[in-house]
Formats: sequence, structure tokens, C-alpha cells
Amino acid sequence: MKIIRVEHETKCIYESEVQLAHHLAYLRPLENAFQKVLDTRLLISPTPDAHHEHLDSFGNKRDFFSFQKAHEHLTVTACCQVLTHELSQDVLDAVHLTWEEVRNALSYASGKKYLPVSEFIFPSTYTPFVAKIKSYALESFYPGRAITHAAIELSQRIYRDFTYSPKSTEVSTPVWQAFDQRQGVCQDFSHIMLVALRSLGLSARYMSGYLLTKQPAGQKKLRGSDASHAWVALYCPGIPGEWLELDPTNNMVADVSHVRLSFGRDFGDVSPLRGVIRGGGEHELEVSVTAEELQA
Repeated sequence: MKIIRVEHETKCIYESEVQLAHHLAYLRPLENAFQKVLDTRLLISPTPDAHHEHLDSFGNKRDFFSFQKAHEHLTVTACCQVLTHELSQDVLDAVHLTWEEVRNALSYASGKKYLPVSEFIFPSTYTPFVAKIKSYALESFYPGRAITHAAIELSQRIYRDFTYSPKSTEVSTPVWQAFDQRQGVCQDFSHIMLVALRSLGLSARYMSGYLLTKQPAGQKKLRGSDASHAWVALYCPGIPGEWLELDPTNNMVADVSHVRLSFGRDFGDVSPLRGVIRGGGEHELEVSVTAEELQA
């Protein structure tokens, strides 16, 4: 287990006054089988005229806030503390379902009981069906293979076959382009894996959060040097909570170093902070994230 504290600060400095603004933030951590929320706070400057916290259709916590008065800057600071748990290898090894068995349980049939998790089978804005990504997935998902073995191998292959390159893609880069160029960032790797899994009839979620990183020996960790992170959760009965979280960017099953914020069909569902403003002109955006382990 680990207790992890995260501070995520976003600063917007506008060229001219913003007259009206509406913002939506996904910056509060969730609770699941591997994470307990100990504390969560959201500080907004200037103070918004309206601020509401509620749940979205998936159960994520989100904040809506708005300004009806003029302002020249915006600072949003999200602070949280969570207790994280690790999926044991023994539990993972005990899952023997084949991927076809899981796919068949999720498939539609008249009179069959509806499984809510099946909503994560379908294509979405950032994760459309791509035939060549399905072919790529089938190299790991051959007939009769355990779903855990196939999914972990797929994650490992994405890590091996793709290059992490921060300047190679943008938020709007199509998933098929990132796949063709074999490079991107965690968002791209996660979207590729989601397309691969869903194309086989499996249910998979986009996970948004943070990763606690370690500095090389002798080097002090700089505040604000961390970043938001993304990975994938695959519906897998037998796993605590029924979701197996895989991080293709780092070639690992999500562990005690992963802090979970929210989940959705793709990045578009759970981008940390978005908004619509009137006025402001050009603006500068500064984002800093600090994740640190606390003594239990």
C-alpha cells in the first residue's frame, strides 16, 4: 500500500479580460478496489460566481464552475491524498477465463440480461473502429487464450513497438495516425489499446490519473515535474472490482504508484479541465503536477 499526495495546478493568463466563462473539471479522485480517497480539495482563483460538484453518468466526480464577472487570469489547484493497493500476482494467476468467454458474455442476444459494462464495447470519438488495429490485436488474442495473458501481452507489445515521443502528436491526432507512425504519448497508447480491445468485442475504459515517479539516485525531485497520465482498464471477471488496469506506456499492470482520477470511453469524456469563455484573446497555459509518497 502507498499513501500518495497529488497537487495539480493549472494557470491561465489571458491577454485581455474574460467577460464570461463556464468550466468543467475532472480533478477529484475516484474510489475503486485499488484506491481509497483520504482527502480531496479544489481551490479556484478568482472565486467563481457559481460552483457545483456532482457525478457524471459513469459515476465520476466533476466540478462545474462559472464566472459572470470580468477576470484576467484563472488558477485551479486540485489537491488529493489517496491510499493505493496493488493487484497480487496470485489473484491475477487465478483468472482462467478465455477472452472469447468474456466477449460472449458481453454480446447482445434477445432476452439476455443486460450488463452495464457493455457500454464500453462501442467505438467513440477518439477510439473509432480501425481494421488494422484489430489485426494487430489478434496476434495476441488467438483462440482459447486466457484474457489476462492476451491483454498483458498486447500491452507489452504496444510498449515495445511504439516510441514515447511527447511532440509527435496532439490531442486531435487520430488514433490511426498514431498507430501508423508508431509513436505518441500515453493518451495515444491508451486509445490504440482501447480500439484493439473493443474491436474484439471486449469492454475497456480509458483511465485518467497520475503516476508516482521516482528520481534517479542522488537527484532531488522537482516540484511540478510530474504530469497527468492515462492507461486502460479491461473488464475481466475474477479481478477485484472486475477491471484489470494495464499501462501500455510503462509496460506494467497498474500498481500502487497509479492514482486514479476518472474513467470514460476516451480522453474526451474526462479531460482534466475544459471550458468555454467569451473574451480573453490569446492566453498562456501553465500546468504543474507534483505527486509524492507520504509516510503511512
